[in-house]
Amino acid sequence: MGELATLFGPKRVAVVGATDREGSVGRAITANLLADFEGDVVAVNPTKDEVLGLESHDSVGAVPDVDVAVVVVPPPIVLDAIREAAEAGIRDVVVITAGFGESGSEGARRERELRELAAEYDLNVVGPNSLGIMNTSVGLNATFGPENAQEGSISFMSQSGAFVTAVVDWANDRNLGFHNVVSLGNKAVLDESDFVREWGEDPDTDVILGYLEDVVDGRAFVESAREVSTDTPIVVVKSGRTEAGASAAASHTGAIAGSEEAYEAALDQAGVLRVDTVQDLFDFGSILAGQPLPERDGVAIVTNAGGPGVMTTDAVGDSDLSLASFSDDTVERFQDALPDEANVYNPVDIIGDAPVERFEEALDIALADPNVGAAVVLACPTATLSYEDLADSVVDLQAEYETPVAATLMGGSSARDANERLSRAGIPTYFDPARAVRSLDALREYREISRREYTEPETFDVDREAAREILESAARRDTNRLGVEAMGLLDAYGIPTPDGEIVDARADAVEAAERIVGASGEGDGDDADDDGDGEVVMKIVSPDILHKSDIGGVAVGVPPEEVGDTYEDLVTRARSYQPDATILGVQVQEMVDLDSGVETIAGMNRDPQFGPLVLFGLGGIFVEVLEDTTLRLAPVSEASAREMIDEIDAAPLLRGARGRDPVDEGSVVETIQRLSQLVTDFPAIVELDINPLVATPDGAQAVDVRLTIDQEQL
Repeated sequence: MGELATLFGPKRVAVVGATDREGSVGRAITANLLADFEGDVVAVNPTKDEVLGLESHDSVGAVPDVDVAVVVVPPPIVLDAIREAAEAGIRDVVVITAGFGESGSEGARRERELRELAAEYDLNVVGPNSLGIMNTSVGLNATFGPENAQEGSISFMSQSGAFVTAVVDWANDRNLGFHNVVSLGNKAVLDESDFVREWGEDPDTDVILGYLEDVVDGRAFVESAREVSTDTPIVVVKSGRTEAGASAAASHTGAIAGSEEAYEAALDQAGVLRVDTVQDLFDFGSILAGQPLPERDGVAIVTNAGGPGVMTTDAVGDSDLSLASFSDDTVERFQDALPDEANVYNPVDIIGDAPVERFEEALDIALADPNVGAAVVLACPTATLSYEDLADSVVDLQAEYETPVAATLMGGSSARDANERLSRAGIPTYFDPARAVRSLDALREYREISRREYTEPETFDVDREAAREILESAARRDTNRLGVEAMGLLDAYGIPTPDGEIVDARADAVEAAERIVGASGEGDGDDADDDGDGEVVMKIVSPDILHKSDIGGVAVGVPPEEVGDTYEDLVTRARSYQPDATILGVQVQEMVDLDSGVETIAGMNRDPQFGPLVLFGLGGIFVEVLEDTTLRLAPVSEASAREMIDEIDAAPLLRGARGRDPVDEGSVVETIQRLSQLVTDFPAIVELDINPLVATPDGAQAVDVRLTIDQEQL
């Protein structure tokens, strides 16, 4: 165990606020501790001589060698009680009392003072506003819940105390045990990251489950969970949505990458299995705690019922598993062992009159097949089948082959005893076969997580001072939005951009176009104009007009003789659209061959919990309609950037679909990495879009950019 070893393994626990008053929280906690705790229980209440047979002490400091103080006194005296405990050398405190950050300004002030007190004395504090904690291995039930949990290898944390009581009651009815249980409360001091780290070091915790409504420190949680999840599975239900990102409509990335998407990306990078339902939370927890990981993805289905077998087959098709293809030898063994009416291919239907011996032989044959990585045993009750005997056979065969098995014994009371036998052996049971398949798929998913190799992001040689000057110049202009005038920011970080120049006069536009065309070697030859050579792109430059194409503020394919008139036209349109807009000029830019490339988007939105969130996907004007994008927390490694390309639906377009030449994928990968470094280096960048980032066989170029900055961060 780690820093919280004493919190979960105390020898002496003091209840500060213990009482024998019926219906009180102080009585419930004291009684729960007295019922099962292997250590000593101390009652602290200056108004009592005795509480439930215990001598009552005036203060927690009057009793030596207290390891954990459980505080359940009125809110105004909680801080005094904690200070008294700290002065007595107690480092671990569980604050049950409510009336803190959840209850208004006065409560928020108390919570701030509690955090300051904990920092002063280096305290581990659970809560406030917590149901309490449990450790079943020592009988510790320091909660005011109605019952203790059964012993097991799952450690569970919940942001809802009421949910803890419901879960423990539900789990006890299904023989599902826990090792540690924590009601997080307000998370004033200890939060989800602390418990993930602790349980990752705990040899008695096989699986970590969590019900979370938010994450206090997103970066810390990702780092902790990523380190732990390679050895210990973490499964989380995350409920609730924030309004972060609602004001980000000015940015494509901000509109797509809202807070919920940030949680999705963060939990995935952390190696956390996120589920949508409480049922999946405990289904996955049960199978991860009780079954080995599959070595391959093929699933065998052995059943005495054709219809449910088809349902199970459909569920496999809906998952990332596959229906195992049996070897010829396996098929022959099935043919020899089963009646002629049986189906010897997957799913294996041993027909409705099957006794337990037929089930046992069929499962034995299936598990022996080299293509089978997991099995579903599916049965409906018949007069010829004993569920209890079937359960014993399944337990024995699973132990022999050490292959993950999920059981679906359909029925009610007829399956109860058999399900209990299976559960005691770590084999999860389900009425619905789709749940069995989803749970096996969770084993597969965690197998992939456990095999991940984390690589440190590369640090590129960049010109930070040039980038800083561009951002600070925007602040000096008292603007927080930048467009193509910030292309130098990308240049400073080595992100390729087309040759271009911002001008504020007609003559300068003509001169810039001549230079750009001459530098690119275009315009030579009699058919130059027919091929579009010698043409440029022109864009209005204004921090107040972000969506330039919407107002006709972009002109593509402008020939040299029309550059001057186009300059005047763009400025006039901008003035007509928004008379008070700041017009910095017009950008004259080298033409990029879009026909041979793919328009993608690379961007960033800074999430309040997790920091910079990098986006990549199919770009252009339809980015918000198609939403073919993927996200990663910055900084992004090369491996993660390649995964981002793999994940979008448009990946085949980048790799040469329909006879097109594949793009230079390495250039796109490096651009994502460099963008990631830029937004990590400068917290002042709140949002950023490179759209389009044109990927061609010759490389990637950032054709347009816009960003929003927080001047206070500069």
